Amino acid sequence: MISNPKEKLVLAMDQGTTSSRAILFDSNYAIVEQAQCEFEQHFPNSGWVEHSAMDIWQTSLDTARQAIANAGATAREIASIGITNQRETTVIWDRQTGEPIHNAIVWQDRRTADLCERLKTEGLEPMVSGKTGLLLDPYFSATKIAWLLDNVSGVRARAERGELAFGTMDSWLLWNLTAGKSHATDATNASRTMLYNIHSGEWDSELLALFNIPQSLLPEVKDCAADFGSTDLFGDPIAIMGMAGDQHAATLGQACFEKGMLKSTYGTGCFALLNTGETAVTSSNRLLTTIAYQLDGKVTYALEGSIFIAGAAVQWLRDGLGIIDSAKQSGELAAQADENQQVYMIPAFTGLGAPWWDAEARGALIGLTRGTGPAEISRAALESVCYQTLDLLKAMHRDWQQEAETVLRVDGGMVASDWTMQRLADILQAPIDRPVIAETTALGAAWLAGSRAGVWPDQQGFADSWRLDRHFDPQMPEQQRDIKVSGWNDAIQRVLSTSAGI
Repeated sequence: MISNPKEKLVLAMDQGTTSSRAILFDSNYAIVEQAQCEFEQHFPNSGWVEHSAMDIWQTSLDTARQAIANAGATAREIASIGITNQRETTVIWDRQTGEPIHNAIVWQDRRTADLCERLKTEGLEPMVSGKTGLLLDPYFSATKIAWLLDNVSGVRARAERGELAFGTMDSWLLWNLTAGKSHATDATNASRTMLYNIHSGEWDSELLALFNIPQSLLPEVKDCAADFGSTDLFGDPIAIMGMAGDQHAATLGQACFEKGMLKSTYGTGCFALLNTGETAVTSSNRLLTTIAYQLDGKVTYALEGSIFIAGAAVQWLRDGLGIIDSAKQSGELAAQADENQQVYMIPAFTGLGAPWWDAEARGALIGLTRGTGPAEISRAALESVCYQTLDLLKAMHRDWQQEAETVLRVDGGMVASDWTMQRLADILQAPIDRPVIAETTALGAAWLAGSRAGVWPDQQGFADSWRLDRHFDPQMPEQQRDIKVSGWNDAIQRVLSTSAGI
């Protein structure tokens, strides 16, 4: 509940891969109230992942209303709304009716792998990467849009007549919040579509032609902190003033404003972003060059490594295998595992992300014995996240040479587990900082909205407020760690397909 009814609150709408959340923050960045609702995942074919866009809108609206109601707040007490979202997930809808023409195709979906391979074979990846900082992979929105236009009856003709709109979930929520008055996105979400030139800051006509996508589908691109419109769905009008993709919002929420600062978010997937300042660093190690954030027309760039499966591996332990009832149990079980058993989980359920970029790889459990049980499998699931993070950071260090040691700032649901964070520090052989406020993705969206509304401070003031919860230093003997890492390197080679990108 609100401690000071005269205080202006900020509402963050955090639309994720498995759930929608709403969090109300006060002026001290403390959580006043929050609400969360999971929604159904759809798997129509092997490697395909879809969401109902209407489920996403309804759960987003419901959780926002619930958080406001539970706080005993009114719309007049909310200074602004910030939106953050799962990024590349793609939906196309009718501009008149607001009805989606098909389920949303999720960022994890691999149905366009063949198209990506064909374009690579034609030698087009250097051109695409040069403009977008991205690799030709089904992960990004462009090939998903192309698939919808080519595979849903009548859609291409309607798109060419200007009757349809495309968006990632930020645009979809904004459209519905504003009753269709605002069709916009921000630079971070635009940079993940594979249609946006991150150097010139505009939709790229050559890329639109390559994927045969009409520009009329696309939203207007704005700064992360901007006037996106307002909504009256919570009573009095509330301005929408912040927008960023989830990993970019987490970068902001972790106050990684300085060049060389590094954060890693552990949600459904895992995403590490390294702030490279005004320089768009081209990776030679198959990392992504992306926009970290854009404020007042000025772009700050980042190197990003994306792991498709992190927390989703724990979800699989719960829902797929039934060996745990809650995520918390995974750490408790892992702590009981037999250290003499070297069991590895390669969680390539939807292919492998950075630095492998192998859409055809599939998951495996390696090193099983008769003595292997739920504890060892739980440990393998959690350790897989640590090993994948190591692969990312090795690649980043090759692309970004720095003398100073970078402390990794972590956030997301998985970081609540002390066991997992200690194992992460051990595997990385590097220090880990966990902040007091773990909801950094929502916090970043809130900061964009709150600073734009004038009720929260600027970058420096916000950075000064960052507080450490716990610091983790490596404790595992180096020889033991090296044996474990060597086993991981061997295990991952066993699941790579012949089309692996590395």
